[in-house]
Amino acid sequence: MSRRSLPDANETALILAARRTRPARRPPPTAGRALTRLLKPLEDRFGEGPQALQARWREIVGDVLARHTEPVKLSRKKGHAAGSLEIRVNGPAAALIQHQAPEILERVNLFLGTGAVDRLRIIQGPVRALAPPPPRPRRPPPLDAAQEAELARGLDDAPDGSLKASLLELGRAVMREEARIEAEVLRNRRRT
Repeated sequence: MSRRSLPDANETALILAARRTRPARRPPPTAGRALTRLLKPLEDRFGEGPQALQARWREIVGDVLARHTEPVKLSRKKGHAAGSLEIRVNGPAAALIQHQAPEILERVNLFLGTGAVDRLRIIQGPVRALAPPPPRPRRPPPLDAAQEAELARGLDDAPDGSLKASLLELGRAVMREEARIEAEVLRNRRRT
């Protein structure tokens, strides 16, 4: 058997033009996409479960009740009949929650859909601590009369309208920030 020599550039171009190359392999689908076909019918049949409630529990029942309760289990009956919601409650708050059960059921049904839950089952036990709610933004204090007059004098030449109003707001914000920085510097000096 004689050794065959390698093709030159022209022969290589002809070979590659005549041969059909294989397409690149597609990567496998992501796990989430592959599982969607399996999970969607289950979610339609059994509902979302307590995870959906846990994520939005503070919005559903309010800050006070959310500190003392947490959803544990959402069980639905066969078909589309209403189910029951099991919530864990700090021991002393169980009586309060029992009295507020109709309101809680109404709020949960508002979130899950009408008639999703018709019974509330209360179990006593420790409740996971929720992250504190985000602080409400504080309204900045107004400027004193001397600062307001100084700002107005600086904008006397500006024409009345939205530009002047915007410049006034900007000036107020700058003056408040300067006052805040000065107060912080004074506090730091007193500490040292």
